[in-house]
Amino acid sequence: MGIFSRTRDIIAANMADLLEKAEDPAKTIRLIILEMEETLVEVRASAARTIADQKEMRRHVAKLESLQDSWTEKAELALSKNREDLAKAALVEKQKAGDMADQLKAEIAVLDDALRANEEDIAKLQGKLREARVKQSNVQTRLESATNRYRLREMYAGPKTNEAFSRFDVLERRVDEAEGRADAMGLGAIKSLDDEFAELRSSDKVDAELAALKARIAKRED
Repeated sequence: MGIFSRTRDIIAANMADLLEKAEDPAKTIRLIILEMEETLVEVRASAARTIADQKEMRRHVAKLESLQDSWTEKAELALSKNREDLAKAALVEKQKAGDMADQLKAEIAVLDDALRANEEDIAKLQGKLREARVKQSNVQTRLESATNRYRLREMYAGPKTNEAFSRFDVLERRVDEAEGRADAMGLGAIKSLDDEFAELRSSDKVDAELAALKARIAKRED
C-alpha cells in the first residue's frame, strides 16, 4: 500500500468502530498509534524530499532564465554584425531553454499542489493521532479500573476469602472451647462471697444439730 493511500485510510478510519470490533482494545489502539506514527514519519520524509526537489528545480529554472538572457544578448550581437543566421540560431536555443524552464515550472506547480495536500493530510493525521492517544488513555484507565474492581471483588467475595473466613470461624470455635474448658476447671476453685455465707449458715445448722444430738445421748445415759 502506498504512503498516501494508507494515510487516507487512516484518516477515514473510525476509531470507535475499530476498538468496538477488537478482541483486545488496548493492543489494537497501540497498533493503530504505531501505524499512525510510522505513516506520519513517512509522509513528512516524502514532503521533505518534494521540497528538496522543488529547490533543485527552481535552481535549474534560474539557470535556464539566465541562459535565455545570454542567448538574447548573443542574438543581438549577431544582428549587430549582420549575422542573422547566428541570431536565429541563438533565438532557437533561447526557445529551447524557455521551454525547459516552462516545463520545470509546471512540475514545480504540481509539486506545490502535492505539498499543500500533504500539509492537509499531515494535519488530519496528527488530529487522528491525538484522538487515538486520548482513546488509549481512556482504554488504559478503564482497563485498570476494571482490573482493580475485579481484584477488590475477588478479595471480599472470592472463594479464597470465604475459605479464609471459614477457617477463622473454626479457630474461633476452638478458642471458645478452650475458654470453656478453662472456665470449667475453675468451677468450685474460687468461692464467691455468697458461697462463703451459705457455708457459714450450713455450718451453724450442723453444729446445732450436733449439740442437740449430744444432749439427747447425755439424757439417755443419765
